[in-house]
Amino acid sequence: MSSGLLGRRLQAARETAFVGRKEELAAFQAALYGGRSVLYVHGPGGVGKSALLRRFAGEAAAAGRPVSLVDGLMPAPAGSEAEPVLRDADAVLLVDNVERVRGWEEWLRERFLPRVPMGALVVVAGRCPPDMRWQADPGWAGALEVLPLRGLRAGDAQALLDSRGVPAGLREPLLAFAGGHPMALLLGAAVAVKDGGAGRRWTPNQDVVATLLDQLVGELPSAAHRHALEVCAHAHMTTEDLLRAALPDDAAALFQWLRRLPFVESCGLGLFPHHVVREVVEADLRWRDPEGYAAMNGRIHAHLAEKVRTANDADVPGAVVALLYLRRGKGAPAGSHRCREEDEFQEDVLREEDVGTLVRVATAAGGAASADCAAFWAQRQPEAFRLYRRIATGEPVAFSAWLRLEELDEEESAADPAVAAAWAHARATTPLRAGEHLAVGRLWALPPYREHSPLSEVMRGRMIATCLRAERLAWSYIALRHPDQAWAEHLRQYGMRTLSERLGEDGYTLFVHDWRAVPAQAWLERMNHPPGGPSAATAELEVLSQAQFVEAVRKALRRLSRPDALAASPLTRTRLVAERAGQDPAAALGDVLRQAIGELREDPRAVKFHRALSVTFLRGTPTQALAAERLGLPFTTYRRHLAAGVERVCACLWRRELYGDGAPAYPST
Repeated sequence: MSSGLLGRRLQAARETAFVGRKEELAAFQAALYGGRSVLYVHGPGGVGKSALLRRFAGEAAAAGRPVSLVDGLMPAPAGSEAEPVLRDADAVLLVDNVERVRGWEEWLRERFLPRVPMGALVVVAGRCPPDMRWQADPGWAGALEVLPLRGLRAGDAQALLDSRGVPAGLREPLLAFAGGHPMALLLGAAVAVKDGGAGRRWTPNQDVVATLLDQLVGELPSAAHRHALEVCAHAHMTTEDLLRAALPDDAAALFQWLRRLPFVESCGLGLFPHHVVREVVEADLRWRDPEGYAAMNGRIHAHLAEKVRTANDADVPGAVVALLYLRRGKGAPAGSHRCREEDEFQEDVLREEDVGTLVRVATAAGGAASADCAAFWAQRQPEAFRLYRRIATGEPVAFSAWLRLEELDEEESAADPAVAAAWAHARATTPLRAGEHLAVGRLWALPPYREHSPLSEVMRGRMIATCLRAERLAWSYIALRHPDQAWAEHLRQYGMRTLSERLGEDGYTLFVHDWRAVPAQAWLERMNHPPGGPSAATAELEVLSQAQFVEAVRKALRRLSRPDALAASPLTRTRLVAERAGQDPAAALGDVLRQAIGELREDPRAVKFHRALSVTFLRGTPTQALAAERLGLPFTTYRRHLAAGVERVCACLWRRELYGDGAPAYPST
């Protein structure tokens, strides 16, 4: 029969499972031997505060110090567990869960701790950071040390899973879900080990999610507060205006409530929750209320898409990151959980004095030919360039260029094979139409930064935003030299297909997107829907030349009275009709044609054309001779009016195909 106490066995198991926390243990050891009198540990629920305090207790006992570990602290009569620290300069008092006692903080700061003798040590642990009055008081400046407790480092989290016997195949999904959060790791490990066959497919079940919600979040004041937390968990960063877009009522009060939560942090861009809180709140809402989840996502997506369109130039990459972050869990990379204030890189415009640096970076990135290409475009289109520096050192490490081309001359074609290939592809596929342009993205990065994901994220954000904000962009191309797998996968997820696996001796790959076939709004809708299930609104559009378009309009006018025949028209798949979302395409095309005919009445000089079109196409007159008779016109005059009217309708609809419904129907002159 085994001997000993259960408590000792429990303590031994806890000590075995304890990993990491070297900085916090060093701070405690320093305080034990003459350092600060008070340590204040704070962090969200389940992050390991209680485990750390138990370890502190063991360290203090090993040093021969009398130790008291209490749960909560409040004014109490003499003889309580906290009293020894007031009588003994060697005593160590460890107080866990201080937030359980209402009004404790002022009493602790003003009445209890000042009575502690010098040499004694008090450690306080709670979910919330100390009131700013602690740090503003000069008296506490040398006596108090605040220790924010965050998740375990990657190596320590791995060690914790190893201690629980988690198989190698389960570690990656567990770490992706829990990050370094100890409670989430331990709960996930306990469930995942039982379900050993899950492997990389493992996701937390609802028991794990519910337990973590109770421990990390607890009871919420109201349904409105729950909805606010769900918005905060879903968005990359939450601001008051984003909260107002998703929850119009009481947005200001709910934002103030969010910022005081112990598991919500803030930065210059807004609020963001602890990674595990984000994951469990998201998982719970998707499971509990999938329709509500979709509606919330739609409101946030619409708000952020508008931000991308209206943001100032410096904020554009961040706005795109926030928008694309909503795609996590839909087959796309989740993106960063960091606040962009912590980014390693800063974007800037290209100045004349930077051209020499551009050439050096381009040489290191791709050799002399690459440098010549960069220098050529820096002279031709300096406004197309962006420079990227390491914030810590100011060192320029990369450049990008977004080259806008309406025509390509021989010198440009010879200077840049990638641009020449893009131009040749556009001409051979669907050439540029009047007023349109294509764009080619070029990148040059020093070798150590070529596959650096934070830098890639900023550069991708700039290029995607430029596409979404561009007017009359037909084709976009991104030329990458030996693209790494992450870059290529990101671009494919963002709807860019590979044009050529290898271009020339330098090994360039071109990624291409046709913005006429999938315009910005349709692209945004695709990015906001799971792969494999695009809605009808996001189907690729037909891109017609002007001659093809005019011929299709003429045929459609002749078939205006036959909806079944209109359904076969290529015009039903063009931008002209797609902008009328929610309508049957054939019916929408018929409405577009009737509207164009009707608008001819607004021009006194075109009334005769309107009459000819109305009698012929709207009233279904069987023959042109009969139409002329009904109008009381000579046949040749009728034919002239009809031809002029058709020409005017074709010109009107072509203008709208190119410029959208906002374009004027007919020129005023």
